[in-house]
Amino acid sequence: MNPRLIASIVLIATCALWAFSFPLLKSIEQLGRRNAPGSSSLFVSTLLVAMRFSFAAALFLVGLWMRKAWQGRRGGADRHATRVRPTALEWKQGLGIGVFGSLGLILQMDGLAYTDGSISAFLTQGYAVLIPIWVTVTGRRPPGWPVVGACMLVGFGAALLAGVRPDHLHLGRGELETLVGSVLFAGQILWLERPEFSANDSVRATTVMFGAMAATAWPLALGLAGELQDTVRAAASADIAGLFVLLLVGCTLLTFPLANHWQPKVTATQAGLLYCTEPVFTSVVCLFVPGWISRATGLEYPDESIHARLVLGGACILAANVWILLRPPPRPGAA
Repeated sequence: MNPRLIASIVLIATCALWAFSFPLLKSIEQLGRRNAPGSSSLFVSTLLVAMRFSFAAALFLVGLWMRKAWQGRRGGADRHATRVRPTALEWKQGLGIGVFGSLGLILQMDGLAYTDGSISAFLTQGYAVLIPIWVTVTGRRPPGWPVVGACMLVGFGAALLAGVRPDHLHLGRGELETLVGSVLFAGQILWLERPEFSANDSVRATTVMFGAMAATAWPLALGLAGELQDTVRAAASADIAGLFVLLLVGCTLLTFPLANHWQPKVTATQAGLLYCTEPVFTSVVCLFVPGWISRATGLEYPDESIHARLVLGGACILAANVWILLRPPPRPGAA
């Protein structure tokens, strides 16, 4: 099968799994604030980022040692494939995507406190437009009508999904933070595409990425804590532990390594458009997962309902991706 098609299918599958992170994160945040009354949503969200990626980094580090031991017993294994310590380029790749990703997540979460969730969801998808603009400027060549048309379809579809109204848009703190977060997400996608990283081991690079995201989030979480004990209180419950395991396994340990390995096999522009399927899957997931979580934890988090915006917006985004997938493979350096 065409590697580009396989990569596209894998990236869409990761978006389907990432969709579950939205109700899981929202529920854990509500439970955390219930456990530590008076804590801000930004503190709980940043603490969750720190804990999520600390556990992921630790588990991946253990996995690297286990891989080395297993391949060592087989004999004749490639030394580069069995090493645990990242190479200089793997450090560079992992630190880059980790810092871009963690700062983008934190700005997006803080922006949510100052704007509507629908506006945040719409503005976050801005990286689908920012990436081809960057490629056009740096490559000094137009992106072509298929890319322009796909970006317009994605923008229109994201607006429909989010329920954005032109008279409701304004640029306040929340909107500006979300836009900066979208720029950082675009930077993360573009950084991963760099040709110098093509020979890197994606597992080691992902381990560095997880560590970088945790190291970026912990100082902020501790600085935002009213008391040091809040970092324990906010996470100390069986309900949070159960939801956290689902978030860690299904939306972190499986998804990020797949994305880091397969994204470089498509262009950054194509990756940005493929990632825009995430809000489509999120809208579907929110039709049933919040109710399940509410019944299990006692939260008041109702299911969403099917509406015309979901169908039309999702159709536009999926049509844009089909359009790009059916497009002939781009020449090197093209969008």
